[in-house]
Parts: sequence; C-alpha cells; structure tokens
Amino acid sequence: MKTIIRFFLLLTSVTVFSAETKPRRLLAGAATSNITPEIGAIIVGGFDPFPATHIHDELHARCLVLDNGEKRIAIVVCDSLGASRQMFDEAARLVQAETGIPRECLMMSATHTHSAARAFGVNGYSTKPGDMEPYQHFMARRIADGVKRAVNNLTPARVGWAVASEPNHVFNRRWFKKDGTIPPNPFGGQDRVKMNPGYSADLVQPAGPTDPEVCLVSVQSLGGKPLAVLGNYSLHYVGDVGNGHISADYFAVFCDRLQQLLGAERQDPAFVAMLSNGTSGNINNVDFSKPYLAAGPKYSRIRKVAEDVAQVSFAALKGITYHDWVPLDARFREVKLGARRPTPEVVTRALELVKKPRLVNGKPDLEVAYAERALRLVDAGPVLDIPIQALRIGEVGIAGIPCETFVETGLELKAKSPFRPSFTHSIANGYYGYMPTPEHHQLGGYETWLGTNRLEAQASVKITEALLAMWQEMR
Repeated sequence: MKTIIRFFLLLTSVTVFSAETKPRRLLAGAATSNITPEIGAIIVGGFDPFPATHIHDELHARCLVLDNGEKRIAIVVCDSLGASRQMFDEAARLVQAETGIPRECLMMSATHTHSAARAFGVNGYSTKPGDMEPYQHFMARRIADGVKRAVNNLTPARVGWAVASEPNHVFNRRWFKKDGTIPPNPFGGQDRVKMNPGYSADLVQPAGPTDPEVCLVSVQSLGGKPLAVLGNYSLHYVGDVGNGHISADYFAVFCDRLQQLLGAERQDPAFVAMLSNGTSGNINNVDFSKPYLAAGPKYSRIRKVAEDVAQVSFAALKGITYHDWVPLDARFREVKLGARRPTPEVVTRALELVKKPRLVNGKPDLEVAYAERALRLVDAGPVLDIPIQALRIGEVGIAGIPCETFVETGLELKAKSPFRPSFTHSIANGYYGYMPTPEHHQLGGYETWLGTNRLEAQASVKITEALLAMWQEMR
C-alpha cells in the first residue's frame, strides 16, 4: 500500500512540475485584405462628395493577430476616412463567428485618408443596427477575410516596441487671430479660433500643441525575419492627391517604404506594415506661420511625409529589445454620453437656409451645408453609447476612440497611462465626429460645430477616465 501511495505522489509531482515549466510562446500572423471600391464610388472627405474617376493606389485592411497561449488579439487598420459602428460591428460578428476572436479582442480603426469611398452610409448619423450600404458589407467581409488570413499565418514570433519622433510634419491647425478677423460661423455665432486659417498677418498663435511621436510595435519570427510593424502617428492626413483619385494617402506610402528599408519585400508570408492615425483631430501638415509652398507634383508631399516618418521609424526599430512572450489583454466597453441636438431656434433657422442654393460659385455654402446636418439630427436620441477599447501588448498600451480625437486628449492618455509607450487609435470601432476638449468647445471653431461634433462637451474627459481605468485593470 505504501508503494502505491509513493507512486501516486511521484506521479502527481511530475504532473504539476510539467505544467509549471511548460514553455510559453508567442504566435503572430499578419495579412492584408483589399478594400478598394470600384471606379465611380463616392469619395467622401469634403462637403461635396463626388464619384471616383481613377484609382491611384489600392486601399487595404491591414491585419495583425497575436496569440500568447492565454489570449488572442487582432488589430486591423483600414484605409478609410472612417466607418460607421454598424460596419465595424458586422466585421466583428464575422470575425468572432469564423475565428473565435471575441469582440473585446478585436480593435479596428480607420486611417482617415480623405480619398476613400463612403463607409458611413448615406446618413452618417444613423445608429440603426444593420443600416448599411453594399460597400460597407463588402468592407466588413474583407476585414474578416484579412483576420482569417492572419490567423492562417500564425507562427512562433517575438515582439518589441520603440518610440521615434518626427516633429517636422505636425502642426496645430487651430489658430487665434486678431480681433475682428474671424468670420461668423455657419450658425451665426462667433468663434474665437479658426481652423486652417491660411497664412496672414492676422494670425496670433496656434491654439494648442502637437504630438511628434511615432509609436511602434514590431513583430519578428524567432529567426529575426520581419513579420509586421504597427505604427502610430498623430497627423490628420496629407491630401495632395489627384482630382477624383482613390488613394490611401501617406499611410500606405509609409508602409511600402518601411518594407523596403527592412528588406522585407516579396516574403512568404508577406510582411505587413500598418500606420494608424493617432490623436490628430486638430493637427495637420501645414505650417500656417509661413507662406504655403507647394511641394511639387501631386503626391510629392505625401511621399515626403511618408519617407521622413519611415526613416525615423527604421532607425528606432534597430534598437528594439524583442521578447519571445508577453502578456496580452483587452477590454471593450460602452460609455454613455449626451448627444448634441439642434435647439428649436437652430431648427427654425435651418429650415429657411435649406431653401437657398447649396452651391455658390461651384462651392458649398457652409450655412446651407450645416443647416442640412442640423436637420438630420432633429430626431437623434439624447444619449449615445460610445464604444471604447483598450489593449495591452507587453508594456504597450493601446486605446481606441471612435472620434477624431484632439491631441490634448492623446497627450493626457500617454502621460497618465500605466504603460510605456501608450498611444491611441482614433476613429476606432465607429465614427462619432470630432472630440474636442471642454476648453476647445469654449473656443469654438469648425471641430465644435453641430454636425461636425455630435457629443457633449465633457466627452473627452469621460472617455479619458474610462480608458485609464481599463488600462489599470490590465496592469
């Protein structure tokens, strides 16, 4: 009997020892999925959408999947101005059904290229589930396909992170001007700052800071072959594209150039670079303190920005320490926020304005355009459920906000996050307009106008608090 007991104890101890010493490993896979629309698709990004006449470069959903044996997460960055929550929810439904990756572990965002097809739907303010156009269904399907391909490519991997800086291409686009030089806004009110004011002697100073950081997460095979790089830079977009062109803007050119610098071309499976849009709601590529100088032919400014951001990224990647295993974690929640709606006075004024011609000398009349937007919000509910997300990859914290987020919010999240580095994907999991800080709401300007902005003035404060709490839970 004693012999049997000793054998049982020995067997138990061996089993426990084996479980405790089982090696942990990290798997990674990446892939792209083409989301280019047909020629003739409606290009959005301005006040007067128009049909595409040419495809200069293809649009993609760029996908990365990480699995540490305890949790599997996926990150998708789409070449799109933005997309409705309905589209992202449909993509998440397909991904979960076909790969098992749950909603909280799938972060999807848009780069905010202004040369992409409409993924908001005809009524970008609609919150009805399933209210989608054919291109939105196509985009959801292709996102799911990309994630499935990334899962198919899973292989033992290692991950590291770094932060570079490129301050020469980010400028705050909101400016204080001399008294009396800012025209009334489309609602008849008076703003204290002007968005994209142009160079003039009337400029006083920018109304906020910038964030020059390029945050990077790099994934390699165990043998050191580049598999994927996720970057994040807080620059709105560049523009500088041809008339009627579909284009992924500088985001895709950065990806192509980084692949060249890493010598990762024509790999099997293919190397995937991704550049997400950070907190760039009030940041662009134009220094209004100086006269504007054209960079040259179309796309030359895009190539310049992409080249410089890729070069500093490549230099930073050389100093990375890689890890064969890291913690992975994710949270996905909804924050209830007040929804802005037009007052009776605004509605009365708007009903008169929409009787006027929409175009004046071939250009949209802002008063009429915003009157139309205000009337589309008449029946909006008083509260919106805003999806927010937080991820952890080792010591990296990633936040997802479904808005064009101001740089002040991004800087605060970086400063207060328990993770280093931390960064934010703007326009993630949906689109709810601009999200200025309360201080910027007081200043007014384009980003605060009803129709451009849909959320209560305290939205950035409440979302920041919720994201920081989510990150703390994962620490």
